[in-house]
Amino acid sequence: MNMNEAPGVFDGTQTVRFERLLPGPIERVWAYLTESDKRSQWLASGAMPPLTGGDFMMHFDHSRLSATQEVPPEPYRQYAGGHESLHRLLRFEPPHVLGFTWGSIQDNLSEVTFELSEAGDQVKLVLTHRNLSGRDEQLDVGPGWHSHLDVLSERLNGGAPASFWTLFEKIKARYDAL
Repeated sequence: MNMNEAPGVFDGTQTVRFERLLPGPIERVWAYLTESDKRSQWLASGAMPPLTGGDFMMHFDHSRLSATQEVPPEPYRQYAGGHESLHRLLRFEPPHVLGFTWGSIQDNLSEVTFELSEAGDQVKLVLTHRNLSGRDEQLDVGPGWHSHLDVLSERLNGGAPASFWTLFEKIKARYDAL
């Protein structure tokens, strides 16, 4: 885990925002956001429609994001073996803006937006997760995105990420203290 990476910035209990500098070019980072085989290496697989308003499934299996697999900690044990969720594409502006719903239909849907811009030979990624329901959701979403972004950065830099759940558990304690 990259403890030097800035934690997400919370705006009340409704929004968390992350900024990361990643190795470019921008089209490569965009591919890791939108192409199922590349996205499966740091977040979740699932074919994404290239048109806004389209629904798509993402299959999450956090234990497969690194070479070392482990059982999820409580209270995430229910996700052992993976799980799927339905999302709706809200913004698709290659290679700069991607946005989609987060959560399940029966929940209060939140929204995730990725914004990419060139920063020399690097790419500035800004991830904003809006419409969170409060502190409990912040303590899932904040360390979750932080851990996923650490895995993405490691992949883009050609490294082998540590176990997602190990990353998550370490960073969650840091977020709880915030």
